[in-house]
Amino acid sequence: MTDAEAGTATGGVDTPSTAVLEVAVGGSTEGSTEGRFFCAVEEDAEPLRLHKRTVPLCSAGERPPLRLALLGSTGSIGQQALDVVRRSQGAVRVVALAAHRDVERLAAQAAAFDVGTVAMGDEALRDDPRLPRLLDGVEVGFGPAAVEALCGLDGVDVVLNAVVGAAGLRASYATLACGRRLALANKESLVVGGDLIMPLAAEQARKRGAPALLPVDSEHSALFQCLVGECAAEVARLWLTASGGPFRGWTRARLEGVAAAEALAHPTWTMGPKISIDSATLMNKGLEVIEAHHLFAASYDDIRVVVHPQSRIHSMVEYRDGSVKAHLGASDMRIPIQYALSYPERWPSPLEPLDLTALGTLAFEEPDIETFGALPLAFAAGRTGGTAPAALNAANEVAVAAFLNGACSFLDIERTVSAVLERHDPEPVESLEQLEAVDAWARAQAASQLRR
Repeated sequence: MTDAEAGTATGGVDTPSTAVLEVAVGGSTEGSTEGRFFCAVEEDAEPLRLHKRTVPLCSAGERPPLRLALLGSTGSIGQQALDVVRRSQGAVRVVALAAHRDVERLAAQAAAFDVGTVAMGDEALRDDPRLPRLLDGVEVGFGPAAVEALCGLDGVDVVLNAVVGAAGLRASYATLACGRRLALANKESLVVGGDLIMPLAAEQARKRGAPALLPVDSEHSALFQCLVGECAAEVARLWLTASGGPFRGWTRARLEGVAAAEALAHPTWTMGPKISIDSATLMNKGLEVIEAHHLFAASYDDIRVVVHPQSRIHSMVEYRDGSVKAHLGASDMRIPIQYALSYPERWPSPLEPLDLTALGTLAFEEPDIETFGALPLAFAAGRTGGTAPAALNAANEVAVAAFLNGACSFLDIERTVSAVLERHDPEPVESLEQLEAVDAWARAQAASQLRR
């Protein structure tokens, strides 16, 4: 598989195949790009040999703390990230926080972590009467531009982007453009703008001599860890595991009448409402497939999804000799969050050790794509490429919000996304402004579809 084939395997819009890192062990891939799933450097550049430690292990007291800007701090990932910081024994210091509109929680976080700069994504909060009392002495910005500005703040080493949805794209782009390391929990940045984000990540990786983008999604962190120290040409397939969600084994007829409370009850993970609904429809796994395509420059034909109800194996990499590396761990997002901050080191676990003797059976099964049509829709949008994933994501965000508000049925989410994709005329990705225009168009189309 060549890099060109990775972007055009199904005859869709031609997309670049630049990804997060290149590793080579014990030999060279010079002269051949076959199986090159992940490269953050030019073809003729010296590959990073990540099996050789370049940063010595030392305690937090022997080096300055990592200075963190946390975007989306009041959400599920943000709160778990702050727990990681709390347990880091001074290895990480929070210097900036951003939230959409939860003023009271943001203020409490700023006070607890002695943060002097925050941003509220909702511009309407500028005149909120609570602000002088809750954020006295704290510099506060408002609107998406203020959130984006935190990425280039003096004294920031790494930005953890945990903003929900396509709204996180500009922050990811700004982080890399400013030369900061990006810990990415906002998968939509790559689903929507991977064709722009990954070349920028590659450029920064060349300058840094190390990856500039570290995935926080548990599945992509698992793949990243399974690939470190391996030769890209020897990778045969990437396996993304899915829990199957709360409705695994259900029929479409039964799904028609499910309530939001049922869909929010994820069997193994504690997550925010939007991603919980995406997990129930399997759209989340579809978005993760597109994310993996960009991160590791993998052809969609070489990315497989397998349902693993226990959520103990987070993803796997299959090699051409038949060996499979699996990342096994607890169902807790603090592990991948911490790894994205500590890389290339590993810090003590924030959890009790996993008891392998208590795991019991580990089961695997094919996803039911007849019942859960969102997964094949995402594969199709990814294969088409260009602006199709942006339309997919925007329509899904609108439909999920409608379902959570009781304005449509569970299966209307999939129907809405499908209708919008049928109307969309994809084109190659050229700019953030173009993607925002596609996003706005798809949202309007989805809202219109839901009114029918």
